[in-house]
Amino acid sequence: MRRSRMRDGFIRYSPLLLLAVAWEASSRLGLVDEYALPPLSSVFVAWYDFLRDPSFYYHAGMSLARAFTGLALAVTLGVTLGISMASFRWVDATFGPIVKLFYPMPKSALIPLTILWFGLGHSSKIFLIFLGCLLPMTLSSFNGARGTEKVLMWSSASLGASRWNQIRDVVFNASLPSILAGMRTALALSFVLFVSSELVIANEGLGYLIRMTGDGGQYAAMFAAVLTVVAMGFLADRLILLLTARVLRWRG
Repeated sequence: MRRSRMRDGFIRYSPLLLLAVAWEASSRLGLVDEYALPPLSSVFVAWYDFLRDPSFYYHAGMSLARAFTGLALAVTLGVTLGISMASFRWVDATFGPIVKLFYPMPKSALIPLTILWFGLGHSSKIFLIFLGCLLPMTLSSFNGARGTEKVLMWSSASLGASRWNQIRDVVFNASLPSILAGMRTALALSFVLFVSSELVIANEGLGYLIRMTGDGGQYAAMFAAVLTVVAMGFLADRLILLLTARVLRWRG
């Protein structure tokens, strides 16, 4: 059983191994300029140097704090707003057009505006992440709540459930698959937005580290910082999938 899982895992991630080999070979053989794509082995050396530097953990911690603060706020408000829009017509009539208007807009375009409103500190970056994650969370919650089967609502009403109890016990639980799918999308957006905001203006964070190493010509270190964001995003995505499987285990 264990060997079977290891074999399946190797097969699943073998394209990443092939990509790593192609990356190293193309750079070492001169097929790609080392300034444009440093050898992967050099990137790993720079990554190891990062791991020995305490300031690296400070930068990573600041980025994660901003990302998860903005994401947590977006999940809380987005789920509340989305389910309210699906449950009450006046809420949908008030906020629905606003959500639909701003959803297609590139969120990184708001970086100058958030800096103007909140300055150069943490608040502007957290607000940008919050705003970018809020819209997908709202729509996924709205779509999940709107798809609640009517027979469940009728059954709960016949058993004496109040409107609030129906929303809490029936609508919310029926919306969970859509909410968790939206959370996965919002998580990916939070990583995109914290890097974008820190690239533009920041004195700490992984985006700042990417910008500074790139400006200083330390391209192996720059790629190491980029791969750090990729690795953290991958691990966070795996955690969301584990959470989804655990929360929805009742579905069989």
